[in-house]
Amino acid sequence: MKTKIHLCEPGKRVRLDRLPTDPENGSETKLEAMERTEALRLVLRDLQERLYAEGRRGLVVIFQAMDTGGKDGAVRSLFAGLDPAGVDVTGFKGPNSSELAHDYLWRIHQRVPARGKIGVWNRSHYEDVLAARVRRLVPEEVWKRRFGHINDFERMLSDEGMVVVKYFLHIGRDIQKKRLEERLADPSKHWKFDPADLEDRLHWDDYQRAYEEALERCSTEWAPWRVVPSDRKWARNLALAEDLVEVLRGLDPCPPPSRYDLSRIVIE
Repeated sequence: MKTKIHLCEPGKRVRLDRLPTDPENGSETKLEAMERTEALRLVLRDLQERLYAEGRRGLVVIFQAMDTGGKDGAVRSLFAGLDPAGVDVTGFKGPNSSELAHDYLWRIHQRVPARGKIGVWNRSHYEDVLAARVRRLVPEEVWKRRFGHINDFERMLSDEGMVVVKYFLHIGRDIQKKRLEERLADPSKHWKFDPADLEDRLHWDDYQRAYEEALERCSTEWAPWRVVPSDRKWARNLALAEDLVEVLRGLDPCPPPSRYDLSRIVIE
């Protein structure tokens, strides 16, 4: 199997029902993909170290998906082996009372990583144009104007040296059903099960439309959306690793030269 990530072009319509959730056919087997992913983790580790040492730019990696879409697994696969000093992982739940007392981007901005670091967001500010829309938590005129806020926010991050990488993990409805059933059948996964997931599942089509508009309206030159076929976890993990390595290689982070004349140092 070979997974092709779809890069959403700014200004182009997105139709999720026309984008695959399963990888395209290819010669790569599951074992080969897992071996390749493991090799890419070593490359990511080196690139992260260089980014951290350089200290001029940062990376924000955003994961969005339907329930059971694989956000937790993708984060573990990509970042578990990296230096924790250079990676900040945030899982955004529903806002608490303190966060609700501020504007909806307030809590997000606080989790922007320092230069040299990678910030990983499991869910994000996009919940404020997704769940807030489908669950009718705010009026339509409110969530609609947020697209402009989000684009401006991400543009500011880009201008300030943050590279924003956004992944939508695209799964099929049947796969979601299977994964929810697996959670019910496995006591070790019961902690993951939330009856609210079933309520959201009833609004599958509404969420798909909400995602389509978010992908269309907020895929920009400075922060494009990437749609990742995610029905097969091992293929998804390889595709993500390949893509993130490409992003970091494009940055070509370079550690600064030493402030000292090391040629004159002798260790006794």
